[in-house]
Amino acid sequence: MGMPVEFNTLIVTKGKEVRIDENIFKLEKDGYRVYPMEIPMDVRKTKFGEKSGTAEVQKLQWEDGRTIITYKLTSLYSVN
Repeated sequence: MGMPVEFNTLIVTKGKEVRIDENIFKLEKDGYRVYPMEIPMDVRKTKFGEKSGTAEVQKLQWEDGRTIITYKLTSLYSVN
């Protein structure tokens, strides 16, 4: 039996990110997802919303049908 997996090329937060440190955030998503590691990618609040910044995924965890990423915000375009 296969495992459903989604490949992502941008980080969509939907406002659910949690600040860990000054520019380090953690985000939990339903399902199993793959993100490029240590590669700059867009951060958006919604899939088709404006780009709010650029980040690099530093840690990727799969657990109990969820994906947890820890990412470092490298640039911020909008506070809202």
